[in-house]
Amino acid sequence: MQTRLADGPRKPLVWGISLVLITVAALLGVSPGAATATGLTNPPPPVPVVPVLSWGPCAGQADGFECATAQVPLDYRQPTRRTLPIAVTRRVAADPARRAGVLLLHPGGPGNSGVDFARNSYASLPASLRDSFDVVGYDMRGVARSGQVECWNDQEYSAAVDAARGVPGPGALQGAIRQGADFANACRQRAGDLVPFVGTGSNAKDIDLLRQALGEETLSFYGRSFGSYVGTVYAAKFPRRVRAMVLDGAYDPRRYADVPYAYDGAQFVALDAAVGRFLDWCAQNAAACGFGEGRPREAFERLKRALDADPVITASGRPATGYTLAYRLMFNINAGQEIWPELGQALRAAQARQATFLLNPPSPASFDFLNVNLAVECADRVYPTSRLLLGAVVGAHVAAAPLLGPAIGLGPPTYDHNHAPTCAQWPAERPSRFEGSYRAAGSAPILVLGTTGDPDTPYQDAVALAGTLDNGRLLTFAGEGHTAYNRSACVSALVTDYLATLALPARGTVCADETPAGTLGRRTAGVEVDETRDVIPALR
Repeated sequence: MQTRLADGPRKPLVWGISLVLITVAALLGVSPGAATATGLTNPPPPVPVVPVLSWGPCAGQADGFECATAQVPLDYRQPTRRTLPIAVTRRVAADPARRAGVLLLHPGGPGNSGVDFARNSYASLPASLRDSFDVVGYDMRGVARSGQVECWNDQEYSAAVDAARGVPGPGALQGAIRQGADFANACRQRAGDLVPFVGTGSNAKDIDLLRQALGEETLSFYGRSFGSYVGTVYAAKFPRRVRAMVLDGAYDPRRYADVPYAYDGAQFVALDAAVGRFLDWCAQNAAACGFGEGRPREAFERLKRALDADPVITASGRPATGYTLAYRLMFNINAGQEIWPELGQALRAAQARQATFLLNPPSPASFDFLNVNLAVECADRVYPTSRLLLGAVVGAHVAAAPLLGPAIGLGPPTYDHNHAPTCAQWPAERPSRFEGSYRAAGSAPILVLGTTGDPDTPYQDAVALAGTLDNGRLLTFAGEGHTAYNRSACVSALVTDYLATLALPARGTVCADETPAGTLGRRTAGVEVDETRDVIPALR
């Protein structure tokens, strides 16, 4: 009796609660089950606020570009809390009647300014693209006007690179590991509120907020070198927002992010192979090269040792060592065959202890670039944490690349190839790293450019990326140097046509029109562009 009396009143109560839930579900447009499970207790997560872009003149510029600042979430897990200012620039389409949307230009690096990249590259774009697109650039989070990352200051970086050697001695490997740990800890102590959030996953979300702020349903994108990885992640996260995308000097995204030791090893080998091909050209063209008297490899090794033993004191008062030579050659070899005669003459000048761009020590502008280069890649990539494995793998990479490998691999924390000693000891969390499929299922066709002799992003990376994307198309440039657009008339015509009309090159297309090693002095100024300034070159 008591049990029945207790059960009886519960039935209308239960039915009453159910009726309320059904009513709420109907109002919310969800099923009763969903309302019972989540509708009343788990509100939808907050979404980022689309920034408002207030365009105005760019400070100190009169080049037709406008500038604005976009406020984006610092931490996309908490998108309505702290924000980060992102510097944006644009130049509107020259022919409004033919406007086809926005063309976002993304530089390499990471660490180069996208604002400067858009401005400095604009004149090199063909008129058909300038007429049809608003050309847009931005400084990605952690770069220049968008919250510059600084882990090591100029004095610390100068001391480290000035003490480095082109032919490191005993104990250099352990020294590199110690310096990597010091740099990583400095990032945590001095930039710990920013470095966890500079990864490419968050950068891609910034791009989509910019797309919305610009009022565009889709965007067109050209990214070179590291910019190709940014584009890959953007397409993976927002495939339906891609109108057209060109990824030049492409990364293999899976190896870059998830198998970084293998990725680094391929970069060491590609760089050494490119320098080796240049030195072999010097051996076969002694008069045009001017360095080494027919035995340039041996002369190069002697030069590194000579500079280590007796550094050249530069106009800045800082020493230029064999490390300085290796560091500069690592970047300048990217220009391809056409500047080989200038590189030969620069090596000859270094041999004579004369001023040359190959003996310019890394500068404060270099250090700004390198701080970001390390911080972003350590936020993107997950290395095994074993120090025993770290030492073994770095040692193997250095041995496989004898021309520049010892200087770069056993030197202080700088560029891509030698990030392992820092990133394997990275103390920060990685909430801004992208984790997911790179297929970009459902995207528009994406054009991937690969250069067969690329010293920085090996050609096989482009092959791998084109195969990874659901809708990728590979365009091959048979030549030397890093990236392809505007270094080949064939590549440039096909890329421009694709961006303008969405017409893809035929499968298997190979362009083989690299400008050969030419007359000395034809573009001396061009080879002195260093790592701190990325730009699309003028079409050859």
